[in-house]
Amino acid sequence: MTRSYQIRTFGCQMNVHDSERLAGLLEDAGYARAAEDDQADVVVFNTCAVRENADNKLYGTLGHLAPRKAANPGMQIAVGGCLAQKDRGEIVRRAPWVDVVFGTHNIGSLPVLLERARHNSEAQVEILDALETFPSSLPAARDSAYSGWVSISVGCNNTCTFCIVPSLRGKEKDRRPGDVLAEVQALVDEGVLEVTLLGQNVNSYGVEFGDRFAFGKLLRACGDVDGLERVRFTSPHPKDFTDDVIAAMAETPNVCHSLHMPLQSGSDRLLKAMRRSYRTEKYLGIIDKVRAAMPDAAITTDIIVGFPGETEEDFQGTLDVVRQARFSSAFTFQYSKRPGTPAAELPDQLPKAVVQERFDRLVALQNEMTHSLNVEQVGRTVEVLVATGEGKRDAETQRMSGRARDGRLVHFTPGTTAPRPGDVVETVVTYGAPHYLVADGEPLSWRRTKAGDRSEAGLKPKTAGVGLGLPSFGVPAPLPATSGCAAT
Repeated sequence: MTRSYQIRTFGCQMNVHDSERLAGLLEDAGYARAAEDDQADVVVFNTCAVRENADNKLYGTLGHLAPRKAANPGMQIAVGGCLAQKDRGEIVRRAPWVDVVFGTHNIGSLPVLLERARHNSEAQVEILDALETFPSSLPAARDSAYSGWVSISVGCNNTCTFCIVPSLRGKEKDRRPGDVLAEVQALVDEGVLEVTLLGQNVNSYGVEFGDRFAFGKLLRACGDVDGLERVRFTSPHPKDFTDDVIAAMAETPNVCHSLHMPLQSGSDRLLKAMRRSYRTEKYLGIIDKVRAAMPDAAITTDIIVGFPGETEEDFQGTLDVVRQARFSSAFTFQYSKRPGTPAAELPDQLPKAVVQERFDRLVALQNEMTHSLNVEQVGRTVEVLVATGEGKRDAETQRMSGRARDGRLVHFTPGTTAPRPGDVVETVVTYGAPHYLVADGEPLSWRRTKAGDRSEAGLKPKTAGVGLGLPSFGVPAPLPATSGCAAT
């Protein structure tokens, strides 16, 4: 009898992409994805360790599963990801009903560890300290028929004092350009219209093979992939942002004019304490260059409030940069003390009430900015990629939803016949709401796509792993034979 699986993902885009790899591995091993309301035979947690409450969230969820596991001894629970890499054997000690614990460097071991745990009737804990197999060499069961993550690197060489990721993901390891492009081509062959190039620090890509301009070249190379309509990337680091990347964004038609570039703080004193390796003048200078090359660019960011030692003057610096940068939106976080990070040992940890009050002021300012910029979009013609979930008709307004090329959420009136997720609609913005755009007129056009056909049929890309070949940008190489897609 076929065993079913369910994967619950916490954390960043890297974890989401890893979960697609875990799904591909399990399906290759004969497991079937469980329906949303089914009680799966195998439940996999792909965890995050960035936030302070990550531990409590995981162990609380595991506690809820304990009675179900006791009633069904054949059920298996596996825990992977960053928290597993950090806690290792502690997970089985605190939750002895867990069957498998695996780390960020060995996600490919999951099917074998599950089988071994069943055979030996005891928990299996396998945590490697270094990457042995690049995750993209593993198969993937993708979540979307029209968009996909493509990892260009894993790990990080930075030493930000608030971040635990480098110790859990390791040093940066770069994929060769030919392997990245082979995976992009495989996705496009399956009907995917949009890819997001993914890495802990995408614009330091190329450090391993000695080409500091590799990321800009990769963006331009994506422009030569026939059928690829949208290219995004996340996340770049301001210290590595070079003019050739801005030029590649502006000059490559399918690269979207959207940029997510973490600020973290508008105080130079705090940026130094965070070891962020840039200052506000450099950051704002990059934004000025991006807007000069792409006036329509939507720029988003990450900001931390309440870093140890933050004064009111430091916080005012952050508010000043937000006003100058005019971010389309921002992910705002209250500083979270993480054991094992240098910042956790710093003096002057701020009281919760002070951090909350500053956080509320920052959110209010950014919400005002987002609304103002959305109002400026009224009258603009936007191309909307209809989205799953967001692509369903709202029962009250009859609107559907999707994403514009700049990443903004658009609720639009579809006309008499509803497009499918993955189809492309052109429409005119009639209203700018605080967090989204509205287009209530008749669409100017509706283009049916292969992605829409596959979405309608319930098909999603399932890509084979792409190996670690060595083609360079200087000498174009044919795509390897292994770049084809597995049957879906």
